[in-house]
Amino acid sequence: MGYDEPTRTEPAGTPVDLPANPDDPEPGAAGHDRIGVHLAWEVVLLAGAVVLAYLLWRTQPATLRGAGLRDLLIDLVALGLLTVAAGLSLRTAAVNLAVGPVAVAAALHFAEQSERSVPAVVGPATLVAALGGLVLALVVVVLHVPSWAASLAGAAGVIVYIEQRAAPVVVQGDHDPGRAALHLFAGFAALAVLGGLFGAIRAVRRLVGRSRPVGDPALPQGPVAAVLTAFALVSSTVLAMLAGTLLAAEATAPVAPGTGLDGTVLAVGTALLAGTSAYGRRGGIFGTLFAVSLVALFLAWAQARGWVVSPWAVGGVALAIGLLVTRLVETFGRPRSTEVEVADRPVSGDGTISSGWSAPRSRPVDTWSPPALPTDPPPHPVDPWAGPGWDERPHRRAAGGDDPPRWAPGGDRTPRWEAGGDASPRWQVGGDRSPRWRADDDASPRWGAGDERSGRWETRDDPPRWETRDDR
Repeated sequence: MGYDEPTRTEPAGTPVDLPANPDDPEPGAAGHDRIGVHLAWEVVLLAGAVVLAYLLWRTQPATLRGAGLRDLLIDLVALGLLTVAAGLSLRTAAVNLAVGPVAVAAALHFAEQSERSVPAVVGPATLVAALGGLVLALVVVVLHVPSWAASLAGAAGVIVYIEQRAAPVVVQGDHDPGRAALHLFAGFAALAVLGGLFGAIRAVRRLVGRSRPVGDPALPQGPVAAVLTAFALVSSTVLAMLAGTLLAAEATAPVAPGTGLDGTVLAVGTALLAGTSAYGRRGGIFGTLFAVSLVALFLAWAQARGWVVSPWAVGGVALAIGLLVTRLVETFGRPRSTEVEVADRPVSGDGTISSGWSAPRSRPVDTWSPPALPTDPPPHPVDPWAGPGWDERPHRRAAGGDDPPRWAPGGDRTPRWEAGGDASPRWQVGGDRSPRWRADDDASPRWGAGDERSGRWETRDDPPRWETRDDR
């Protein structure tokens, strides 16, 4: 009978590959964003808009009713269209900096052609704006260059068109968009909120997130990202044209030519203030509606109090706060880290233990690393005098006694230097082979006296040097 214990799903030491985030459009991209940080910031925007509406009502109540309210709503919708244009390009990480100049050029065109019907004026302008946005998109997508640089070049070309007018242009026609102010505001609110809801869908965020670079921004992001970038640039250019047309139709004073870059700063700043990330992909739901309302109410309140506020100042402040909001969104809007839980393999059919209690789920298998092996002790230094030639070798035991060494008397093998040994050394007298240095040997040394081959150093009278003499 086996032990009633759950078996391990992975052997010890087996690394577990963490699965990629299911929301990642590309390796390294962020996954499903947390929308709570956007909702919290949108509550702050709503509170600010309510406070400004109250201040405006206390300062000039006529602005919030009748003709004043209609004019306020038209200004709000025009700013809202510019903000949606900038926010759409920001969501795809391809900001369009030409929205302001395009709006001014569209306003001048409408003022010059205002004696014609609205469709006859808006139709050709829409076509030209779409073609201009398409050219800009092709430059960005085909050459794969930063959209801010390409759109800035496009803005310079539009400003050249604007500077062809030396004086303000008076609106000739009698077009009053104020009569449809509520409908226009409702359309803008629906566009902003539905766009935010649509962008909050996980699949749409994954699709839009493909345009956000996750590695080298100079590398192409793929055909899907290229199509989305082109769509955003074309749509933002057309929306900017509609905003300029609406401003010209609502204007009671002549339309003055200008660069329109202040409108770009105001639109981009308001889009960032709404919660759209400057890095692309991330954005809120009601943020655009609340942020545009906040800025429009502030401008109306400042005008009611008699303040001269530059659009550059308002846009710069909105841009600065929007950058802080971007850092807030990027910090707290990221997806939570993916946690991997390894499923158990049941021992029996029902996955329970025979004693009646269920086996606990195994914890995630951590990456195992082998323990450090003990360090081998340093080898002992080799003694040059401890070689095998100097060790005592085993020898045969003598009969009835211990093993005497070979040099000891009575050993089984008498050393050669001992007198009477069976193998007398050559230098010993009486040995079987006398050393060559004996005078009577048949092989006398060459230095010996009487040798037929006497040594050169020895004479007959002089004894060899090893012989002891009295004088030496």
